[in-house]
This record gives sequence, structure tokens and C-alpha cells, in this order.
Amino acid sequence: MRITVAGAVVNQTPLDWARNRQNLQDALRAARDVGASVVCLPELAVTGYGCEDAFYAGWVPETALGVVESLLPETRGLVTSFGVPLSWSGALYNTQLVVVDGVIVAAVAKQHLAGDGLHYEPRWFKAWPYGHRAVANVLGREIPLGDLHLDVGGVRLGFEICEDAWVADRPGARLGRRGVQLVLNPSASHFAFDKIDVRRRLVLEGSRAFGCTYVYSNLLGNEAGRAIYDGGTLIASCGELVAEGRRFSFQPWLLTHATVDLDIARTRRARTASFRPLHLPDDEGLGGLDSGLDRVTVPFAWPHAEVRVGATVAPPRTDGLPQGEGGPLPLEGLPKSERRLESFTRAIGLALLDYLVKSRSRGFVVSLSGGADSAAVSVLVAAALRLARHELGDDALARRLGLPTLPLDLVARTLTTVYQATRNSSTRTLDAARGVAEALGAHFAVIDVDALVGAYTEKAEAVVGRSLSWETDDIALQNIQARVRAPGIWMVANVLGKLLLATSNRSEAAVGYATMDGDTCGGLSPIAGIDKAFLRRWLRFMEVQGPAELGPLPALALVNTQEPTAELRPAGEGQTDEKDLMPYPVLDAIERAAIGDLLHPVAVLELLGPRFPEVPRATLAVYVERFFRLFAQNQWKRERYAPSFHVDDENLDPKTWCRFPILSGAFHAELAALSRAVGA
Repeated sequence: MRITVAGAVVNQTPLDWARNRQNLQDALRAARDVGASVVCLPELAVTGYGCEDAFYAGWVPETALGVVESLLPETRGLVTSFGVPLSWSGALYNTQLVVVDGVIVAAVAKQHLAGDGLHYEPRWFKAWPYGHRAVANVLGREIPLGDLHLDVGGVRLGFEICEDAWVADRPGARLGRRGVQLVLNPSASHFAFDKIDVRRRLVLEGSRAFGCTYVYSNLLGNEAGRAIYDGGTLIASCGELVAEGRRFSFQPWLLTHATVDLDIARTRRARTASFRPLHLPDDEGLGGLDSGLDRVTVPFAWPHAEVRVGATVAPPRTDGLPQGEGGPLPLEGLPKSERRLESFTRAIGLALLDYLVKSRSRGFVVSLSGGADSAAVSVLVAAALRLARHELGDDALARRLGLPTLPLDLVARTLTTVYQATRNSSTRTLDAARGVAEALGAHFAVIDVDALVGAYTEKAEAVVGRSLSWETDDIALQNIQARVRAPGIWMVANVLGKLLLATSNRSEAAVGYATMDGDTCGGLSPIAGIDKAFLRRWLRFMEVQGPAELGPLPALALVNTQEPTAELRPAGEGQTDEKDLMPYPVLDAIERAAIGDLLHPVAVLELLGPRFPEVPRATLAVYVERFFRLFAQNQWKRERYAPSFHVDDENLDPKTWCRFPILSGAFHAELAALSRAVGA
């Protein structure tokens, strides 16, 4: 028996009912157009995954059901499900409303909730207990709810909802023993480096071990502000990948489909000596395979499906150019390090464009210093616009941005950059800032803020009753230069109706090497989730190669040949970031060991020795001590950072991944133990 299955990725927005409904409707219509009978839609795609505490509002689940009801006519001839929060017996559950040929027939509830790092599902939802069933009233109709699978016209179908597939005791294993032939996985799986490899293994191994066809669909885009969803539908049958959709797409939806033969799955399952169906009356306390207690039977006439190669369809272009294939990007064959560089460009580019549109801003403003961080932020904005234009075409991108037509100077209209000079600024950084802005096509301006620095310094001297000097007031004199740049650039952003982007990176956030209300100013921190060593590698990649659609950006050599410096001390002192702190590769290694792996300072030191044999042990100990001390002292800064994008599952964002007390013992006892270990 051959059937055509499909998985849709959709770019949703929390509580944006009209937009979300339109994307789902368009995806369902596309599924019907390609002859699909089964469509897997992403998790909580009706409300949006990131509704946060709005899930508690009683009207949110009610409105979601109203959206589902309005979409039922679009499901004629289809088997699909809609992800909604469902209230039952005083609790809220993350569910899939299963719809067959226009009728809601069951609600399958998520059994394992994501509650680590970026995810906080247990705050809003209850995990449905394994083996339990109930009855829920949905839109005036009593339907089965809980741990269920379905017999739809003779085809057995079940669900693993996102996190359900990531646990050791996967529901899919039990579904396989119940004879389920088709497993759907509606997901909201955020982007992180190399995570696609894990997803692919879960889907392939699930389809092999469960003896089934497995359809995985994911959310797409910067849904709610921090998490980036990279899409990427996966369809596998009996351990073989038969279709894979594009990731990092700028489209509102993509549909990936393939024709599968369910008889092959039956045959392979019958041949597997270890396969043991649930058949005993007391097997797992479920009443046995044929009892029907956990199965919902629904009539459905499966249409004949012609053999088709897996493919992806997207909204049609309106500019007369051919529609892209929508298939996977050529990333997977790249070396891991290069693949990460490409993925970073596309993930942040997608997130920035989505943030621009969903925040209803007119563009972005960057205080472009000529250094690596502000250059990286500016390049990412330009890359977002160019990648989107390449994929969508001018007409669709103009509509996305709310413009009548796409201007030729799109980057200049969208990105405003300003170099703010003091007496400690150099012509080298000015030339670098100007060169990068011109190469990107961004609007560039220069303002001198040194007189403002002097005025504030004089006023502070009047308050404290003495002159300020670099010998006694080093930090204060550095900070005022960074802070005095903030009001002007904020004003420019306000006047233009644009969003100010902060330029601090994750390495700086770890040790507080940033001026609060200075270089941390902004409504969004695009690179606060990525370390400085990676950014420097990425800038070199963008200088000499870049993604295929963009090509190299040679002007970045003006930035990449410099040593990172804040340029806040007098030029004669030769200030650099690594002199102030430590080498960035060492800092990043300490951060991952100390914060990511939660190792004791002594253990961190022992770990660093073999990795950095050229650095004396005593020096490494100084770096470790400095890191722990600065990390503890500067949690208050991390609490105040503008929202940042999540790209690495070892993030420092206290609102999504790494919670740490603002006031603490500051590792005094642990650092004393480090001192004793070094002395020994």
C-alpha cells in the first residue's frame, strides 16, 4: 500500500492568529495539490510555541480551538493534526488534535516535557502519564484524549511530540509494538550547532527500530524573539531517509512530501526476529494489542498514490523567475567547522529578518567601531537581506518588509552605521569601519563625541573635588567613553524608527568586559550568544569565502588584521582585549568547562594544561581565577543584556539557559583551593 505523506514547516508568531492560520491553510492546500494524504504540522503551530505565560490565559486555548475549527474544511481528504494547548480537568496539556477528513477524532497529549535551558514547558503544561486515557469535550464533541494511537482506514498511526523522541523511553518503541506503521513528530526544536545531526539520527533510528515511516516537521524562523527554528522536515522509512526539506528558509512555509510503501515496513517488521507485538492480556497493563483501549478506529478511504521522489514545494514566486527547489542546503557535506560558520550566517540572518518584520521596525542601527563585534553585526544584517532576496525574490521580500517595491539601495535603507570617535580612536579603526560599511552598501556617518566625554569628566571632577587621572580612575575614564556614545546612537535609532543593535559577544558577557549602558545598549543583542574566538573565525570565513549566494567580502581584512581592542585608553598604552583579559581561546575554554560543565576551578586548571601546553601552569591559574571572579561579579550585567539569539546549547543568557545568583560567595573557597593546588 503506497501513500503520500508530507511534513510542513511554518514560520509562526505567538498569538498572531491571522498569520498563523494563513500559513497553516497554505501548507494544507499545498499538501492537497501534491496529492498528499497525511500532513504533519509543527508543535503548537496554532498558538505559536513561545506564548510563555499567556498560555495560562483561558482565552488562548479557546481562541486556538476556534482557529482549528475554521481550518477543518481545509482538511477534507487529509489526515493531519493541529498543535494546541488543551485544558482538561483543571490542567493544561500540550496536545495534537487529530483530524481525519475534516473531523476531529482524538487528542494525543505530549508525555515528556522539555524543561531544560531554553525550554520551560513544565511551567505551563502537565506531562500526560503513559498508558492513561480520558475523554475531552472539544468544540462540543466528546473525543478520546491521552496516550493513544489510531487505526485510520486500516493504517495505524501514532505520535512522538518533539521531546518524546529525545528521551530514552521513547513512546515510539511502544507504538512499534502496537503495530503502528506511521509515526508523526510535530516539533518545536530550536537551532543549535550540529543539532540537525541528532535530529536526523532520531528520525532514521526511529523508523528503523519501530519498523515504520517517520515524518518529522519543525517550526521555522525567529518565532518569539530568542529561539531560532531552522525548519528541516525529515521523512524516513525503515531506516532510510526518503526526503529532507530546506533549513533556514525565509519562506512563510515549506512542504516536503514523499510517497512511501507501508507494505515494505510490514515485511521488514515480520522478518525482525526481535519484534514482539503487545499481545498478552496483562502486557504493560494495557489490555493487549487487540483490546482497543488505546486505539481510536476511524474510517478513511486512502487514495492510490503514484511513486514519487521526495520533494519540497514553497510559495510560488511572482517575479517571473523559477521557484527554487526548496531542498536541503549543501551544508551537510562540508567539514564540521565550515558547516558551523555557514549555519551561523543563515541562522542569525533568518532571525534578524524575522525580528525586523515582527517587531515592525524600519531597519537597524549599529554603532560601528571598526572592530570585530560591530563589523560582525553589520555583516549579519546585510547577509540577512541578501540571502532573503536571493531566496524570495524582490516582490516577496518587499511584501515581507511592508514596502511597495524593493529599493535598489536596500541595505543602505535598512542599515544605518555610525562611527563615534574620541581622542583615543585611531584612523585605522575609522578606515575599517568606513570600508566595511561601504562594502556592505550601508549608510555610514561619523560623529565626534570627545567634547561630550570631556564635559562629563569635568562635571564628575566637580562632584568628587579632584582631577581624574588614568592612574587612579582608569575604569571610570574608559567607561564614560563607551557610555557617552549611547544617547546619540539611541536618538538616531528613535528618529529613524529603527532598532538599535548591541554589539557585545558571549566572551565579554562571561567576564563583564562590556560597559553597561555603553556598548551593551540596544534593543537586541544578535551576537551575545556566540564567543569571540568563533566570531573571529567567522569574519575570516566571510572575508575569503562566505556562503555561495553572497561570496567573499574582502573589505573585512581591514578588521581581521587588527588585534581586538576597545580603544578606550590612550593610544600609547597599546590596549587590547586579550591584554586586559586573557587569550580568547583560553577564556572560551574556561567558560565551557566552568559554566557549561560546572567544573571546580582546580578541575578546570587540570583540563587546560594539556590543551594549552605553551602557557605556564601558573599563568593558566591566574586566568582561571580571573574568570571565576569576574563571572560571579558580573551576573547583574548579564541580567540586563538585551534579548539575544540562542545558537549554542551552552548559552549564558540567564533568561533562557544559564541561571546564576546575582549575589553569591563569588567562589572564594573554591579559588582558595585553586591557589593551594598551584602552590603545591
